[in-house]
Amino acid sequence: MKHSRIWIALLAPILGVTGISPQASSKGEGNPNAPTYAQDGKLKFPGNYREWLYLTSGIDMSYGPAADMGHSMFDNVFVNPEAYKGFMETGKWPDRTVLVLEVRMAGSKGSINKNGHFQTGEVMGREAHVKDEARFPGKWAFFDSEDGVTGKLLPKEMDCYSCHEQHAAVDTTFVQFYPTLLEIAKKKSTLSPAYVKEESGKAAGNKEGNKEYKP
Repeated sequence: MKHSRIWIALLAPILGVTGISPQASSKGEGNPNAPTYAQDGKLKFPGNYREWLYLTSGIDMSYGPAADMGHSMFDNVFVNPEAYKGFMETGKWPDRTVLVLEVRMAGSKGSINKNGHFQTGEVMGREAHVKDEARFPGKWAFFDSEDGVTGKLLPKEMDCYSCHEQHAAVDTTFVQFYPTLLEIAKKKSTLSPAYVKEESGKAAGNKEGNKEYKP
């Protein structure tokens, strides 16, 4: 991929090489914002995602070695309202959840701004993380959209899948970066064992470091 993002580290041609093959056709009965697909298996990218629930924003986030891109970027995350309601009630994502990542160019010089960054009108990328249990063997799949109209299915072999499985706080999603939902997951006890173990290890390491420190 051109740059590091919250979910997906790189892009690749997918049809014919992906380990994920479309299964049954999914219909969003009772859910107007459920994922829908074209005949070629591409996701019909939700054009109204900015009317969905906003979850969080990040700037210049990366899960690997930092690369000098020469500019900063914002990541904005949205989720369909039906999925948000389900998560608030249970601490888990229901079937046909759609999370959208929108990547925007950051600006620093504009209007009266003197310091920091703001989001510009330039959308640099759009991605979707879709839960469709009847369609995908692993329940979840990633899509990349260059035009905001359709999304290409990303192959199961890509690092984004294993990264989410190993480090995501809830159901292969990075709820640890969604501050309001993280508290819900804690109350509902739905944090993944791998995430809890990882965070416990960090906490233990910090305690040891504090013991060694002597002012």
